[in-house]
Amino acid sequence: MQIETNYAKAAQFIKDAASKGAQLAVLPEYHLTNWVPDDPKFSDLCGQWEIYFSKYRTLAKDYNICLVPGTIVERHQDEEGGGHKLLNVAYFIDNKGEILTRALELTRPKGTISDCSEYGLSVNPGAEALFLDSILTSRTFENTCAVVFANAGGPAGSSNSHYAGMSRVAVPFLGALGEETKDSSEEGMSIVDLDMRHVEEAEAHYKIREDLAQQDWYYVYRSRTMTGREEL
Repeated sequence: MQIETNYAKAAQFIKDAASKGAQLAVLPEYHLTNWVPDDPKFSDLCGQWEIYFSKYRTLAKDYNICLVPGTIVERHQDEEGGGHKLLNVAYFIDNKGEILTRALELTRPKGTISDCSEYGLSVNPGAEALFLDSILTSRTFENTCAVVFANAGGPAGSSNSHYAGMSRVAVPFLGALGEETKDSSEEGMSIVDLDMRHVEEAEAHYKIREDLAQQDWYYVYRSRTMTGREEL
């Protein structure tokens, strides 16, 4: 929960990316505070969210780069129940520092080694890495899209880190891009040149979106009741 240290590290990554010509920088979720809601200091740290969000908007403008600063846990007044509530929010900030999109993240944190089951880890200690590697590439084909996956990594040289890392850009036909981070559980940054032709060619060949646009794209399950009447 070293919020200032985490921000400073993120800001340096953003500046480095901008200096190398990147147009978009994406950070992991919970990168400022982690997710430790039972810690007595956590809520107060989340109350500082506007300070750091404003800094990110300034960075985007000053360095002419679009930002998705992971998710930021925001503390707000709970008008209905009293007290405070915590919201996990993702933003898309353009290169002028303007907010283009705001979305609430409703699920718990994912992307750590401990997300795998005890059984899975017992038969394969790298099971969660296998899951991430498989599912991210699969999603690109299933949706004919590119997936930008920014996931928290652990300290360099740590042998017992629970962080999975493996940040990458996944695209159809090629799979994972991002040599510096795609196979690593350590903190780092990859610069990826994304050619959207890969996505366009995948759609032209597999026609996933074309199929989804059809009225009858889905499968209908039919069963026959005891009386012989057919039901959907």
